[in-house]
Amino acid sequence: MATCPECDAEIEVDEFDVDKGDQLSCPECGSNLEVVGLSPIELDIAPDDDDEDDDEDEEDLEEGEEGEDGEEDDEDEEDEGWEE
Repeated sequence: MATCPECDAEIEVDEFDVDKGDQLSCPECGSNLEVVGLSPIELDIAPDDDDEDDDEDEEDLEEGEEGEDGEEDDEDEEDEGWEE
């Protein structure tokens, strides 16, 4: 048994089914939790991944210079052929 750090609910977690770093949610309050200890099982509030996802999206755009539709930006190439 582990305890939710948010609402203090007891959560049944099998220590053989989880590894350190695994994430789960509290069935009582719905908080995203991360396994931070295995013997005994310890849970903590999981870090918010929304900020990391936004950073990765920006990096992908910079590296490939792709728009939201996944196609590369070809405007510069098209303009070169029409210059006089």
